[in-house]
Amino acid sequence: MSALNIKGLKKQFGPAEVICGVDLVVEKNEVHAVIGPNGAGKSTFFNLLSGAFPPTSGEIQLYGERIDGLSPEKIQKRGLSRSFQVSNVFGNLSVFENLRCACFKQSRAGYVFWRSAARVREANRRAEEVLEMIGLQALRDVPAGSLPYASQRALEIGMTIACDAPVVLLDEPTAGMSNTETAQAIKLIRQVAEGRTLMIVEHDMGVVFELADRISVLVYGKIIATGKPEDIRNDPKVREAYLGEEAA
Repeated sequence: MSALNIKGLKKQFGPAEVICGVDLVVEKNEVHAVIGPNGAGKSTFFNLLSGAFPPTSGEIQLYGERIDGLSPEKIQKRGLSRSFQVSNVFGNLSVFENLRCACFKQSRAGYVFWRSAARVREANRRAEEVLEMIGLQALRDVPAGSLPYASQRALEIGMTIACDAPVVLLDEPTAGMSNTETAQAIKLIRQVAEGRTLMIVEHDMGVVFELADRISVLVYGKIIATGKPEDIRNDPKVREAYLGEEAA
């Protein structure tokens, strides 16, 4: 069964149609990149998949069950988690505390004010596991707001996967990074991808072609091409609409 099956997805804001009947199948355990020029509708598309926006029409199926129109919380419980373009961490909490907060839902502990967070064993165990995965053990007790930018992005990826969702959406995970930081992020994303389905919105074509199993090109709210990286690189429609000389 496919991880995501998207049928006739549309989103209008007043008279403006931003997503124009997208049909897309994302296979289980693949890394699927969504690329396109600024204003193509990529963020809106991710907002529809994650429940931030309700679709105007169409269907979104997660492992065969419809999730279109559900709240982000309900969609996450069904197994889809999402990161954002801008770092979205609790700046005054430590790295470990941020991860533990993200783990509470998985541990089914909830936010009960009289229960000590340190006593939630499952949340602590999972937070330790994710902390090691993202390589921030040395910064465990540092306030998240004091972290370097690349470390904040790594922490946000950790918080996104902390609930152990089988489908993860990463929105521009390497934006604003140096070449060295990008290489580290690629390594982390490869780890995150093991045993999961990943969808990535990314502008860095080097990152896209290195990570993606398949790529979809979104232009003016429509998917104009979907295929393997080498097919997308050589597609004349894609060259004309988006990649240009970068595809050469």
